[in-house]
Amino acid sequence: MGGVDGLTAAQRRWVMLCILLGLGLSSLGSAIVNIALPNISRSFATSDAATVWVVNAYQLSATVCLLPVASLVESLGLKRVYTAGLAIFVLASLGCAFAPTLPMLVSARLIQGAGAAGVSVAGMAFVRVIYPHHMVSKGFALVALAVAIPGALGPTIAAAMLAVAKWPWLFLVNVPFGLTVPLFIAAAPPDVRVARSLDLIGTALNALAFGLFVVGVGTLGTGNGRIATGEIVAGLFCLSLFVRQQLRHPMPMLPFDLFRIPLFTLSVWTSVYSYAAQILAYVSLPFLFETRMHLSAVETGFVLTTWPFMTAVTAPIAGRLTIRHPASVICSIGLALLAVGLLLMVFLPTAPARWDVVWRLALCGIGFGLFQTPNNTAMMTAGPVGRSGAASGMNAAARYIGWSLGSALVSLIFGLGGDQGAVFCLVAGMAFALTGVATSSARRFR
Repeated sequence: MGGVDGLTAAQRRWVMLCILLGLGLSSLGSAIVNIALPNISRSFATSDAATVWVVNAYQLSATVCLLPVASLVESLGLKRVYTAGLAIFVLASLGCAFAPTLPMLVSARLIQGAGAAGVSVAGMAFVRVIYPHHMVSKGFALVALAVAIPGALGPTIAAAMLAVAKWPWLFLVNVPFGLTVPLFIAAAPPDVRVARSLDLIGTALNALAFGLFVVGVGTLGTGNGRIATGEIVAGLFCLSLFVRQQLRHPMPMLPFDLFRIPLFTLSVWTSVYSYAAQILAYVSLPFLFETRMHLSAVETGFVLTTWPFMTAVTAPIAGRLTIRHPASVICSIGLALLAVGLLLMVFLPTAPARWDVVWRLALCGIGFGLFQTPNNTAMMTAGPVGRSGAASGMNAAARYIGWSLGSALVSLIFGLGGDQGAVFCLVAGMAFALTGVATSSARRFR
């Protein structure tokens, strides 16, 4: 992009504003909807298990689009992919707001997730291009804040909006912000593109592999065991075909060279398990609070803010600890605290004091904050500097795979667990967190 070491301060300011706006909207779009799931369920008169697909669809679509979007960045350029991704995200937000049925809402969320993938991949790559090498860490610090703050404020914003308006306004809020993007992104210089065509076969196999597997897990919750088994087996078969096709491809989407590094591979799996634990709790807790503890949507939103707020507070502290201590140790401690916090949530009384809920959520947030920064650092520094882009892509892919797997399991558990579905989800989240402790600890011996 321009062949220079970053942009001038004036150019960088406007482009960075656009990047932070898009990433913030993407993060908010993921965090703000969970609180409204019970409202959406009542609005469409559908089951809790079916309504969870409002979250599943977004995460699934973003997951299957990450690797193809990373290829498009090289062939179409950052500006085109980022602008198109945000435009798709905004238009899909309108579709979500005016969806007349639950299937239409889920379809719009699928499109919105694809737009979010474009924003996420191109946005992170933009930061590496527009900053001089000695200032790149400053850019990524701003990105961390842009993602963490909406994540922390998402439940509160959702609760405040639901107190005065209906759930469609949670999607309409994206529109005025998204329309300002073309004004800021124009400050970026022309893209430098490489002669690389989109791997259509790999893209299709990638979508089928992840799509069929996650949908199959979710179908288990409907009681259609034979159909679900067929979907899962078909997904695993497509995954094997995808890996085989990528091994023969001259420019594969999967970074096989990085997966040969044990530290990188273990960090990826730690990320998958941890984000699965997070989404299992995030999606199920509103149902636990509103149906079992009889909290209002507003109270639920304010209480849930504790987790992401403490994660945002702890993350920079974890970054400083990483300088002095091994990332594997800090991550393991953090995920152990997360597991303990989820276990304590399981044993909450039916009518707990608000403080009893808040301090447990704070413990979960502190644990997740201790995991996040050291694990990302280990993943991004495990390979050579020249492969930072591929490492960043897998970083995002691991996050979305964990979210998609966790969301599908929520649907399964709600379908099988009945009134105790939320509690069983927390137990499953604890199990994933403990598995993350094991993979993180294994890095000490590699």
